[in-house]
Amino acid sequence: MNHRVWVRGVKRRIGVSAHSETITDLGRDQEIYLLGVHFRFEWFIDIIMSRRPVNPTRRSPDGGSLPFVGAIQSKSRSSPLLSIGLVVVGAILLIGYCYSNSGGSSNDIKGLSKLEGGTSCTPEVIRALPILKKAYGDSMHKILHVGPDTCYVVSNLLKEEETEGWGIEPYELDDVGANCKSLVRKGIVRVADIKFPLPYRAKSFSLVIVSDALDYLSPRYLNKTLPELARVSADGVVVFAGYPGQQRTKGGEVAKFGRPAKLRSSSWWIRFFVQSNLEENEGAGKKFEQASTKRSYQPACQVFHLKSFP
Repeated sequence: MNHRVWVRGVKRRIGVSAHSETITDLGRDQEIYLLGVHFRFEWFIDIIMSRRPVNPTRRSPDGGSLPFVGAIQSKSRSSPLLSIGLVVVGAILLIGYCYSNSGGSSNDIKGLSKLEGGTSCTPEVIRALPILKKAYGDSMHKILHVGPDTCYVVSNLLKEEETEGWGIEPYELDDVGANCKSLVRKGIVRVADIKFPLPYRAKSFSLVIVSDALDYLSPRYLNKTLPELARVSADGVVVFAGYPGQQRTKGGEVAKFGRPAKLRSSSWWIRFFVQSNLEENEGAGKKFEQASTKRSYQPACQVFHLKSFP
């Protein structure tokens, strides 16, 4: 049987249009998979149909009826229905297989809440946006986000009223979707090594938010990166950093980020800020705490508020 004819037959059995893109737009690998299902069912059906039906008039030597004859006869009669049912089930599984491999642009945003299986502070930025608005007010109109998965953050920032969102991705963009590619093409998101000077003028943004990225830098590079973040901001820098003991990725993070995350304590960060001549933004910090208490918000990451350079 021609395999495309069989595909159309399966689609008719499950109520799918013969011209539906669900099955007709199959790749070569999926067609091979479909043929495999077809041949397995044909083989199975041939075995069932080749069974000789049991003669219900046969008697046992002692004159009694052969045990379970009624049951065997019933199963023999139902075998065509069984085969049809199996074909339908196989077709449904095939449709599920096709959908699972189809992907979609929605995957750009979904699934970014964790970095390759480990805890990420990036989704915490989105959760904290209403709190940050209360703390920074008008300073939320032009925001630069720095960190992995910045397309995720920028896409959400652009949905906010009277807010410009920009982003720097410190690492290579792998397997990104159409939405992220569009942001890069428009220059809204840039790929840049944050261990070097940022490609922006001083005070280019009202607020800079950084998540995850600093956890992967050694103190040697932090000494260069944090002052740069303070330079390009006008009203402050907000740092989202992981807590010590949080689970982070093991194998994949070294390949992508060059080193495993170094999750430092709040006392370490505060000491480092002082040594780097970075002042705490006490006013914004207090407003953030007050708004968090009012909304019962508990950050999953450490949040630090720093002043911009004069």
